[in-house]
Amino acid sequence: MKEIVLKTNGLTKRYKDFTALDHVDITVEKGDIYGLIGRNGAGKTTLMKLITTLTNKSDGEFELFNTGDSNLTETKRRIGCLIENSAFFPNMSAYSNLKYYAIQKGIVNLNQIDEALELVDLADCKKKKFKNFSLGMKQRLGIALALMDNPDFIILDEPINGLDPIGISQLRDTFKMLNEKKGITILISSHILSELYTVATKFCILEKGRVVKELTKEELDVECSRCISIKTDDVKNAAVVLEKELKTTNYTVVDNREIRLYDYLDNAGKVNKTLAKNDINVMSIAETGISLEDYFKTVIEEVR
Repeated sequence: MKEIVLKTNGLTKRYKDFTALDHVDITVEKGDIYGLIGRNGAGKTTLMKLITTLTNKSDGEFELFNTGDSNLTETKRRIGCLIENSAFFPNMSAYSNLKYYAIQKGIVNLNQIDEALELVDLADCKKKKFKNFSLGMKQRLGIALALMDNPDFIILDEPINGLDPIGISQLRDTFKMLNEKKGITILISSHILSELYTVATKFCILEKGRVVKELTKEELDVECSRCISIKTDDVKNAAVVLEKELKTTNYTVVDNREIRLYDYLDNAGKVNKTLAKNDINVMSIAETGISLEDYFKTVIEEVR
């Protein structure tokens, strides 16, 4: 069983009459790149601020590395974060900026600054002033700040926002390297599902402060992939026919009226004919599929 890095239980944040986060339950396991997806104002930043104790919860609880949120003094040392924009000094170099924060954090070994810059591919720019950095370089310096304490878990709020395609690609490579080579678990947010699809291993969709869906990348692929949607009032026997007559188990029972079949994509007619021959009442049968953007829209519309 994987170690649980973060677990929330009914985590809630209220501001007077406004509920920014509403009884959120999520689980992040060791090794995950956990994508937190939601529109602006959905509660992503609020959740991250609660986890990093930058703001206080109204209700519920959470655990970090099996330590309750009332006793996180030591555990917080295992966490790095980049929430909103880091306050870097424009006329100071990348190295000097990180040195300033290293002193604030009580980091004695200044070699950790160079190591962090190396990890985000900024070692050659350590003497360059922050004001001369591109947006992508500024984001990577923020990640370097989050990495200086050699954390086991990093929390990154919208690090891809505003970047051009090359900048996005470079950051994706950085995230994968940190996760695969350094073993760092990552919680990362975005308002665009497709931006995180190529890097995240698990996803949580937030809307109006509530968890709408939590699923793995494999489950997301199933939800969005090309398939034959079979609508019938006899799902149980239809599944039996698929297995016995068409020799396939590559299907998903969506509910008591729909099966999604991932085989025979170019021969829906044969599927229909086989079901009908076995007295299965097929109400409709059609090839279907959905883009990541359309899937995201469909899911969040469920809570409107």
